This record gives sequence, C-alpha cells and structure tokens, in this order.
Amino acid sequence: MSNNFLKTIVDTQPIGYTPPPFPSLYWPFPVDGTQTAYLYDAHSMWRFTLFWTLICVVGVHMAAAGYAVAMQWRNWKLIWIAPMVYLLIGGIEALIAGNVVGGLVGGVYSVGYFRMSTWIPLSWGVINALVLILSSFAIQGGL
Repeated sequence: MSNNFLKTIVDTQPIGYTPPPFPSLYWPFPVDGTQTAYLYDAHSMWRFTLFWTLICVVGVHMAAAGYAVAMQWRNWKLIWIAPMVYLLIGGIEALIAGNVVGGLVGGVYSVGYFRMSTWIPLSWGVINALVLILSSFAIQGGL
C-alpha cells in the first residue's frame, strides 16, 4: 500500500523531474521570464559540486604551472614535468575537496528539503579554489 500523502510531504521533487545536464547555468535576472534550473537530489548536488571543484582547482593549478613554465623556460628539458605534476596534485586535491564539500552540501540541502540552484555548486568550486590559494601563503609573515 502506497502512502501518497507522505510521498508529497517528504519528496519535494516535481513530478517527472530529471536532473539538468551539467553545467545548466542560467541568467539569474528574468529577461523573458524565469529560466531557472534546480537540483533536488543529493547525488546531483554532489556531482555538480565535484565537477565545478575539479574545474576551478585544476584551473588554478594549471595557471600556476603555466607561470612556472614561463619562468623556467631555459630549463626546457625538465620543465615539461611541472604541468603534469601540478595536474596530478590539483586533481587529487579537487577530488578530495569536491567529494567532502559536495557530500556535505548535498546532505544539508536534502535533509532540509531544499532545492539548490545550479549556481551554488559553482560557488562552492570557486570557494574551494580560493581556500586552496589562501592556504598556500605563510600566515606567520603577517603576524
């Protein structure tokens, strides 16, 4: 026996909901009406956050690798290793941070029965990259 009342109270997904494709960013200001895209399930929230964290953190690492290559171009026999090492380290850091933050954010939104805008995972990906940049500086120098 199915309890339809409980399903409508607990399951906040619209009928026939399918998660939007990645990235599904939309213009937040209505021009011709609303064009919003929302995430309703924790798996999609986790997936979007993981993808955006990978893009942002690996992008920051590739920018740093590009700067390292530009500064050490005279040592061309060894400098080609730097982008690969940066890519590997950035990918590992992004996987860890994206999984942790995506799981937490997806869990909080799901437990609270909230819908998530597709801009929120992008924001968390940028925040993860900024935390990584901030943690790369020695804090003792400012004391």
